[in-house]
Amino acid sequence: MSEKIHPHFNPEWPNTPVATILDSISDGVFTVDSEWRITSFNNAAEDITGVSREEAMGRQCCDVFRTNICESQCVLRKTLETGQPIANKTVYIIDANGDRIPISISTALLKDKDGVIIGGVETFRDLSQVEELHKELMKKYSFNDIISKNHRMQQLFEILPEIANSESTTLIEGESGTGKELFARAIHNLSPRKNKPFIAVNCGALPDTLLESELFGYKAGAFTDAKRDKPGRFALAEGGTLFLDEIGDISPALQVRLLRVLQEKKYEPLGATQTVKADVRIVAATNKNLIKLVEAESFRQDLYYRINVIRLYLPPLRERKDDIPLLIDNFIAHFNQLKNKEIMEIDHSALYVMVNHDYPGNIRELENIIEHAFVLCQGSLIDMRHLPEYLRPDEFEAGLQGIPTTIKQMEQRMIVSALKRNNWNRLAAARELGIHKSTLFRKIASLDIQLPPEDGRSKRRVE
Repeated sequence: MSEKIHPHFNPEWPNTPVATILDSISDGVFTVDSEWRITSFNNAAEDITGVSREEAMGRQCCDVFRTNICESQCVLRKTLETGQPIANKTVYIIDANGDRIPISISTALLKDKDGVIIGGVETFRDLSQVEELHKELMKKYSFNDIISKNHRMQQLFEILPEIANSESTTLIEGESGTGKELFARAIHNLSPRKNKPFIAVNCGALPDTLLESELFGYKAGAFTDAKRDKPGRFALAEGGTLFLDEIGDISPALQVRLLRVLQEKKYEPLGATQTVKADVRIVAATNKNLIKLVEAESFRQDLYYRINVIRLYLPPLRERKDDIPLLIDNFIAHFNQLKNKEIMEIDHSALYVMVNHDYPGNIRELENIIEHAFVLCQGSLIDMRHLPEYLRPDEFEAGLQGIPTTIKQMEQRMIVSALKRNNWNRLAAARELGIHKSTLFRKIASLDIQLPPEDGRSKRRVE
């Protein structure tokens, strides 16, 4: 390795007081000269990278460190070019064994006693344990591909196994994009019918005549071009689960036929002369208010009570904003795998904007936003530039004025927003934020958040 040693490298370096100090800390530390050759490398750097000090000394840092940003977004190079230090940027390195290790890096200029820049210094911390804890956390808040830490969703998770084990018809209500089909699949996957088919039908996507033949099938000759028998979705779902999405869109005539199937467990394919038994569990879903449709006489009351044996309501994303960071992490991991990228996180300004968006398209809209960001982001960090234009506030074009620039400011605004959404009810706000009420009280005091004279529970003064 002697030919790789830089001529300015001091072989006595490991025995110097500075080296002793650096070797005593748990973070990896290395320094480079103006030619990007490593001039010091502490014990922690050896442990994290799997590269010995003797092997690292005198080599260019990109040959030793091998991060996912070395080629195009080297943070140490940016520090040397701008003079500005960079703190806690999350990246991946490839260690000596070829393993991918998450680390957090910080950079600064290296100057001599006269203040002349002679190189740079980089410190890095192994985040493997943090990533493992994050994975465990995701498991804790995951339930059959549904991810949520929101207390209302957690309550649904608790009762879902009991619902699945029953044979009762279930109605799932919620706005478009809230994950109704995911819940229907979870009910099927947890049920005794899990080894049989799960068949989904979007009742709002087909005209009435086609929907009838799709559901019940038809016999050859039932109508023009019916050359042979075709089984319907009830037949395809035999022994399993039939998911009727957007059931509020079916016509009154088809409602009558569906009611008969639910009552008698039998149906007739179009053109048939004999009834067919239906061993199918029905899970229905709608984004409409069926009670109002019943009152308007556009949805049969008897059918409503047939499908409403068990009712689940999925809250919209704007009512479970504590889930947004969790969902963002999940979508980033998903698109990293799908698009072969290594995006690590979203910066706090972009996260603030996303947490405070109302999401009329719910989780589907959030997923689309992250996919949009993946198309534009060529680095490891999603920032405001990568969000869809409609999400960027006017302040962004004016230099991010009004957007919080520190974690403290972001936390303050998120708490105030949660309090406002819950009519200043601190207990409800704490539940939405996923923290204990005493933690919220401490944060209100430490962040100097001014409360109104009345809270959301009563007309008494807030002390």
